[in-house]
Amino acid sequence: MSEAHTDDYKKMMNQKRFLNEIEQGIRIANREIIHKRIPTLSKDTVLSFAVAIARLRTRYLEASFRAADADHGEALTPDEIEELRMHREAYEETKKAFEALRYAIEQGYVDVEMSEE
Repeated sequence: MSEAHTDDYKKMMNQKRFLNEIEQGIRIANREIIHKRIPTLSKDTVLSFAVAIARLRTRYLEASFRAADADHGEALTPDEIEELRMHREAYEETKKAFEALRYAIEQGYVDVEMSEE
């Protein structure tokens, strides 16, 4: 193997080592910071969160159907649009929060209490 290839290989290995160390540091930081605020999750806690999101989804869909039913082919009023937007944003934000929670669980940032069945 030529000296140039050896140097390239060493650089590549150093970069991988650096990135692994950064990733490990990020994991540790997330675990410590998140764990202070959300120490342990249970199936009930997560399902409760999912049910809350389902309720927000339902409110958004209900508002959508009300708007579609009320317009009779006319454009929605600014108030109707605002109500629809409010429900959509609430649903979408909590859905994103759930995705963030799921990621945090997958990465081991929070502890999960396993029920014994």
